[in-house]
Amino acid sequence: MNIKVIHSEKEYESALAAAGKLMDAEPGTPDADMLEVLAMLIGQYEDVAYPMEAPSALDALKFRMEQMGASQADLAALLGSKSRASELLHGKRPLNMKQARTLYQEWHVSAAALLSGDGEKARAW
Repeated sequence: MNIKVIHSEKEYESALAAAGKLMDAEPGTPDADMLEVLAMLIGQYEDVAYPMEAPSALDALKFRMEQMGASQADLAALLGSKSRASELLHGKRPLNMKQARTLYQEWHVSAAALLSGDGEKARAW
């Protein structure tokens, strides 16, 4: 196979097909090395062709709560206020730095998401 930078959707599809054939390669083999190189090239193309937005702080908090099976009552207990938890989850009040620090330290919500400045969503927070 000819390895090169991926510039088009056709080349991308071809690289995906080639990587699919190498998925069972044994570590340390030339096929495994080829798979690793293809994965890097595919990832690089996807980063440019299909950029993803970082989640808003609210989205990150809700996702983490879902992962943990946490409720609004759990958030209220963590933050010390039922009304604050409700306001946060409904985007009516911004998150302050103390709350962001608590969410990061206690629930391991992504600091990058908590501190993101993502336009309208960030203003709601």
